[in-house]
Amino acid sequence: MHLSRLRLVGFKSFVEPTELVISRGLTGVVGPNGCGKSNLLEALRWVMGESSYKSMRASAMDDVIFAGTAVRPPRNTAEVTLFIDNSERLAPAEYNDAEQIEISRRIEREAGSAYRINGREVRARDVKVLFEDVATGARSPSLVRQGQIAEIINAKPEARRRILEDAAGVAGLHSRRHEAELRLKAAEANLARLDDVVGGLNQQIDSLKRQARQARRYRTISDQISKVEALALHLAWRLSHEAVEDEEALLRGVLEKLGEAATAEAQALRMEEDVSERLQPLRDSLAERAAAAARIRHELEAFEREAERQAQLGDELKARVESYQRDQNREQQMHTEAVETVTRLEAEIVTLESAEAGFEAAEREAQLQCESAQASLQEGEAQLTTATTTLANETARRAGLERRLEERRAGVQRLEQQVAALAEEAVEIGGCEALSEERASATDLRSKLENRLEAVENDVSDVEERVRVCVTALDNTRELAQETRLHSNALRTERETLARLLGPSHSGEFPALIDAIKVAPGYETALGAALGDDLDAPADEGSALHWRLIDSGADEDPNLPAGVQSLAEFVQAPPELARRLKQTAIVERKNGRQLQMQLRPGQRLVSLEGDLWRWDGFVAASEGVSAAAKRLEQRNRLTALEQEEAETAGDLEMREVALAEAQQELQTVQATERELRSAWRQTQGELGSVRGALSDVERRIAETENKLAAIAGAKQRSEAELNDMRDSVAESEAALSEFGEGRIDELEAGWQTAQELARTLRAAAAEKRAELNALHATRDERQKRIAGLREDVKRWQERAEAAVQHIDALRERIAKASGQLDELADLPEKTAARRQKLLHAASEADAQHKTAGDLLQEAEGEAKLAVDALRAAQAAVAAAREERAGSEARLEAQLQRRADDERRIREVFDTDPQSCLTLAELPEAAELPPFEDVERRLLRLRADRERLGGVNLQADEDLQRISEQVEQIEAERTDVQQAIDKLRHGIGQLNREGRRRINEAFDIVNGHFGRLFETLFGGGEARLQMIESAEDPLEGGLELIAKPPGKKPATLSLLSGGEQTLTALALIFAVFLTNPSPICVLDEVDAPLDDANVDRFCTLMESMAEDTSTRFLVITHHPMTMTRMNRLFGVTMAEKGISQLVSVDLETAQGFREAG
Repeated sequence: MHLSRLRLVGFKSFVEPTELVISRGLTGVVGPNGCGKSNLLEALRWVMGESSYKSMRASAMDDVIFAGTAVRPPRNTAEVTLFIDNSERLAPAEYNDAEQIEISRRIEREAGSAYRINGREVRARDVKVLFEDVATGARSPSLVRQGQIAEIINAKPEARRRILEDAAGVAGLHSRRHEAELRLKAAEANLARLDDVVGGLNQQIDSLKRQARQARRYRTISDQISKVEALALHLAWRLSHEAVEDEEALLRGVLEKLGEAATAEAQALRMEEDVSERLQPLRDSLAERAAAAARIRHELEAFEREAERQAQLGDELKARVESYQRDQNREQQMHTEAVETVTRLEAEIVTLESAEAGFEAAEREAQLQCESAQASLQEGEAQLTTATTTLANETARRAGLERRLEERRAGVQRLEQQVAALAEEAVEIGGCEALSEERASATDLRSKLENRLEAVENDVSDVEERVRVCVTALDNTRELAQETRLHSNALRTERETLARLLGPSHSGEFPALIDAIKVAPGYETALGAALGDDLDAPADEGSALHWRLIDSGADEDPNLPAGVQSLAEFVQAPPELARRLKQTAIVERKNGRQLQMQLRPGQRLVSLEGDLWRWDGFVAASEGVSAAAKRLEQRNRLTALEQEEAETAGDLEMREVALAEAQQELQTVQATERELRSAWRQTQGELGSVRGALSDVERRIAETENKLAAIAGAKQRSEAELNDMRDSVAESEAALSEFGEGRIDELEAGWQTAQELARTLRAAAAEKRAELNALHATRDERQKRIAGLREDVKRWQERAEAAVQHIDALRERIAKASGQLDELADLPEKTAARRQKLLHAASEADAQHKTAGDLLQEAEGEAKLAVDALRAAQAAVAAAREERAGSEARLEAQLQRRADDERRIREVFDTDPQSCLTLAELPEAAELPPFEDVERRLLRLRADRERLGGVNLQADEDLQRISEQVEQIEAERTDVQQAIDKLRHGIGQLNREGRRRINEAFDIVNGHFGRLFETLFGGGEARLQMIESAEDPLEGGLELIAKPPGKKPATLSLLSGGEQTLTALALIFAVFLTNPSPICVLDEVDAPLDDANVDRFCTLMESMAEDTSTRFLVITHHPMTMTRMNRLFGVTMAEKGISQLVSVDLETAQGFREAG
C-alpha cells in the first residue's frame, strides 16, 4: 500500500481545497516560517486518528477548523482525506477489493469527528489499527515533527522501546492486547460481580428457607386464630344481645318516674308565675323612686361643682388683674429707659463725627514722614548688602581653597594607603607555581584514569561478547537438555504404561507362557496367528489347561516344505513350545496357498500379516492384530523402550552436566562482567572527581592570574592618581599663600558699620510706620463705633415703640377683667339658696325610696319560696330525664355494640352470628366456653403469631424464583469463566508473538543501525542495547551506544547536538529498513546539521528511497536539501492567515533545462 495524495479542506490555514501529491522518492516542502508547512504533517497525523488536541498545537480539537481572518469568515467544518494506492492488493480483506482506498476524517464544530473508509463510516480504532498494521500511524516515529528528534534523544530507554516495537510491527498487537486486557478486566469484574450476586442470592435462599418455615407456622397459627376468633365473636354477640334486653327493661321504669316528676313541676311553675305577677309593679315603683333620688343627687353634685368653678374663676381674675398691672408698670419703666438711652447715644455720635473732621491732615503728614524714613532705610540696606556680598565672596573663596587643600591632602594619603595595600595583596597572593604543579599532577592522573577506563571498556566489550556467547550456548544446551528430558519423560511414561499393561495375564498361581516368550520384531502377528489362545495356557501341569514337555518323537517330526523358515528361528520360547514352533513355517502371503499342499500332519504356515494355513486344509485369513500378537508387540516395545530409556538417561545426564557447566561458566563470566562494570563505574567516578579537581585547579589558576593582573593594573592607576594629586596639593598651597589676611578684616569692619547704620534706619522707619498704622487704626475703630451706635439707637427706638403698644394692650385687659369681677360679686348668696332647695328635695326622695324597697323585699321573699319549690320540681324532672338519657345511651351503646359485633362477623367471616359456631368447628350440642377463656386463648394465639415477627408469606415462591435465578447465573458464570480462559490464552499468544517479533527485530535493527551509523558518520560504530530486562523485551528499555570516528563509546546523551541528530536519524532509518513504513515525514530535522552532514543525510534518504517503497516528505529550510529533492512544494501565505500550495517537479524542470 502506498500513500499517494493528501487533500485538505478547511483544515487550519488551508481554507481552500488543497492537494499534496506524495509520489515515489523525495518530496520537499519549503516556505517561510509561519506559512503553514507543519500543518501538512498535522493533517496527515490527524486523518490517521490523532486524538490529542495538544499534539495538534490547539486548545481544543475544534481549533483545527479554519478560524477565519479579517476578510474571511470562519468555517464550521474541516475535512482531510488520505488516498492510498492499493493496486498490489495488500490492504485488509474488507478493503482489498478497491484499487484505491480513501480514508477521510471530518469534524464539525461542537459535534466531534467522523471517520470514513471508501465512503463507509468506521470507528477511530479501525483507522488506527489499519495504519498500525502497515507500520505507520498518528504516533509512528516515521512521522517526525519539529522537536521530535530532541524527544528521541532525551527520551528514557523505556520510551525508546516504542521505536523497536514499530520495527517489529507489534503496534497492532499492542492495541489488540490492550483491547483484550480491557475485555479480560471487564469479564473478571463481571465474574466477581456474579460471585457477589450468587453469594448474596445464596444468603437470600438461606433466609427464605427460614422465612418459609415461619410462613408455614404463621399459617397454622392463623387458622387457629380464625377458629377461636369466630367463637369469640359469637360469644361477644350473645353477651351484647343479652345486655340490650336488660337495658330495655330498665328504660321502661325510668320513663314512669319521669312522668310523675313532670306533673309536680307543672304545679310549682303555676305558683311561681302568680308570685312573679305581683312582684313586677313593686320593682317598677322602687326603680322610679331610686331614679328620682339619683336625679336630685346628680343635680346637687353638679351645682356644687359649678359653685366651686365660679369661686376659682374669681380668684383667677383677681390674680390676672394684678399681673396685668405689674406688666404695665414694667413696660412703662422700659419706655422711659429707652428714651434716655437714645438721647445719650445720639450725643456720642455727634462727638465722634466732630473728631473725624481733622483725620485727613494728620494722615498726610504721617505718610510723608514714613516715606522719607523708608527711602533712607533702602540706601542703608543697599550699602549693607554690598558689604555682606563682598565679605561672603572673599570668605567663601578662602574657605574653598582651604577645603580643596585638605581634600587633596586626604586624597594623597588615601592613594598612598591604597598603593601599599595592593602591594601587600600581591605579595599575599603570590605566584601560581603550586597550582601549576597541582594541575600537572591532576592532568597526569586523568590520563592514567582515561587509559584505565579505556582498558576496562575494552574488557567489558570482550566480556559482553563472552556473555552473549555463553548465553547462546546456555540456551542451546538448555534446549537440548529440555528436549532430552521431555523425551526421557515420554519414554518413561510409555514404559510404565506398557509395564502395567503387560502384567501377568492370569491372576492365579499359573503364569501364562506368553510372558516367557521373546519374539523378533515384526513376527508378533505371525506368532499370534500360529498359537492363538494357546499362548495363554501355563506350563504347570497342575493347571487343567497346560503345556507339557514331550521329548520322545521330536526327531521323527516331518520336515517343513523346502524354501521356508521355521518360526522357531525368530522366537525364544520355553521347551514346551519347541515342537509347535518348529512345525510352523513363515511364508509370504502369496505363496501360502500353494505351500499348504506340501504340509505334513501337525504343520502350519503363517504369514507376517497373520494369515494361517493348516495341514488339514484349514485356512484363516488375517483380520487384524490379535490380542496375543498385540501383547507380544507391546513386550518387544517395552524392551526397546527400556534400552532407549537407558541411553536417553545417559544422554540426559551428560547434557545436564553440560548445562551445569554452561550455567557455571555464564555465572563466572557475568560475575566478571559485574566486576568490570563496577570497576568501570568506580574508574568513571574517580575520573569525574579528577576532572572536577582539575577544573577547580585551572579555575583557581585563572582566578589568581586575573587577580594579579587586576592588582597590577589597579596599582599602576593608583600611582598615577597619586602623582596627579600631589601636584594639585602644591597648586592649592600656592593659591592659599597668595590670599592676604588683612583683606578679610577690612571687609568685616565695613560690614559692621553698614550693619549698624541699617539697624538705626530700620528702627526709625518702623517707628514712622507704626505711627501711621496707629492713626489708621484709630480712624477705623471710630467709624466702627459710629456705625454701632447708630444701630443701637435704632434698636432702642424700636423697643420704646413696642413698650407703648404693650402698655395699651395691658390697659384693655385690666378693664375687661375688672368687669368680670363685678359680675361675680353677688354669686355667693345665689349659690347658698340653690343648695338648700336641692338638699330638701333629696331628703324627700330618699324616704319614698325606702318605703318602696320594704314592699319589694317582702314580695321577693314569697317569690323565693315559690322559686325554690319550682327548682326542686325541675331538679326531680332533670334527674329523671338524665336517668332516661343514660338508660337510652346505654341501650343505644348495647345496640351499637351488637350491631358492631354483627358487622365485624360479616366483615371477617361473611356470615351471620349463628353460623360462627360452624366456623369454630364446635358440635351443635357442645357447651360454649366462657368468653374470658376464649379471649385469653385468642390473645395467647395472637401473641404467638406476633412473636414470629415479620413473616414473608411469599417466601416459598421467592425461594423457587431465586433458586432458578441462581441456576441461570451459574450457567452465565460458566460462560464468563470460559471467556476469561479464552482471553488469557489469547493474551498469552499475543505476548509470545510480540516477544518473538521484538527479538527478531532487535537483531535486524541493530545490524542496520550500525551500518547506517557508519554511513552517516563516515566511520565509527554503534549498537543497540536492551537494558533492565533481558528476559522480557516487552518490559525492557532500549539504549543507544555510539562511537563516532576518533571518539570513545558513549551513550546518546553524551554526544554533541549534531551527533545526536545523526544517531537518531540512523535509528529511524534502521527501523525503516527493518519494517518499511509507507511514508516518512521529516519536519526540519536537518536544522542542527552542517553542510557536510546534510549531504550525507540527503544521500542516505536517496538510498533509502531507492531500496524501499517508503515515500519521503521533507519539510526544510536548507538550500542543499532543497536541491536534492525530486519535487518541491512551496507553501505561501499571500493572503494573511491563508496558506496556499504550489509545486515544482525538479526532475522535469531539469529535463527541460537540459533539452533547452
